[in-house]
Amino acid sequence: MNKKERCLKIRETLERMYPNPPAPLDHRNAFELLVAVALSAQTTDKRVNLVTPALFARAPNARALAKLEVEEILTYIKTVGLAPTKAKNLKKMAEALVAHHGGEVPADMEALEQLAGVGHKTASVVVSQAFGQPAFPVDTHIHRLAKRWGLSDGSSVEQTERDLKRLFPQECWNTLHVQIILFGREHCPALRHVATQCPICSWAGSKRA
Repeated sequence: MNKKERCLKIRETLERMYPNPPAPLDHRNAFELLVAVALSAQTTDKRVNLVTPALFARAPNARALAKLEVEEILTYIKTVGLAPTKAKNLKKMAEALVAHHGGEVPADMEALEQLAGVGHKTASVVVSQAFGQPAFPVDTHIHRLAKRWGLSDGSSVEQTERDLKRLFPQECWNTLHVQIILFGREHCPALRHVATQCPICSWAGSKRA
């Protein structure tokens, strides 16, 4: 099976398993998604989903969040990884949204990446899931699986993103990246993974992974 055929079969398998994949992070709008993704670094989505309801009840938009002191923001997110740094970044991010974007989340990668605590992956998730723009955010699951499936060499997250964008049609990026994340969590863990029992690795596994 060549790489093109492998990619097609991967897509078909994931479509059968996850025809309508839910967004991993709970949110009701672009602002909530931006905050949730910013909080998710080095923290599970499950943990983020536990802390955001109370935070959003207190600060439902950028203007409200910008008015909070860092210490108060920290009380809502103290159980997530790197909480003190994230609390500072959330306040700075909210202030920038108010000062430069009228309190709204910009639907622009470059503008998003200028915000405190927002890197390329976070910006990619926001434009993809909040605004429907084609993007292929690469998290640890996607990076790991792309190597296992022989779709990228695993040299860097940036290279994996380039390779996946080249291999898969643009119209499937937004759905496919969520499907791969869900598959990685449920069927393709980093440790104690039995490739022969995996619905995809059993036939698409790379000898290098």
